[in-house]
Amino acid sequence: MYTFEDLVNITIKLRSDEGCPWDREQTHESLKKHLVEESEEVLLAIDNKDMENLCEELGDVLYQVMIHSQIARENNAFSIDNVVNGICEKMIRRHPHVFGDKKVNSSEEGEALWNAVKMLEKGSQKWKKP
Repeated sequence: MYTFEDLVNITIKLRSDEGCPWDREQTHESLKKHLVEESEEVLLAIDNKDMENLCEELGDVLYQVMIHSQIARENNAFSIDNVVNGICEKMIRRHPHVFGDKKVNSSEEGEALWNAVKMLEKGSQKWKKP
């Protein structure tokens, strides 16, 4: 089986001078419609309870994340490693009942805690903005 590292390298190759002209031409803006389309196909697969198609469509969404991250990397903005690190940090922060000392007794309490942490984060970000 291929690995996440293989996917990173495939995406880099597709965007390289030796890669695919279509992939090389893409920008964040030109890819917007594809991200929407792929996301809609994920939702359709879920609605149809089609797990085989869901797996394929999730791969298509993942490729959208990969190519956007590669474009950002080429522009010295961020990389897929930053994306992965950011979501890991967020999941840990937003689940203090799993990774910290908070306690919840239901999914509703877990969601309320998530929202409370999110509100604190968003509030502190306002102070960081000029």
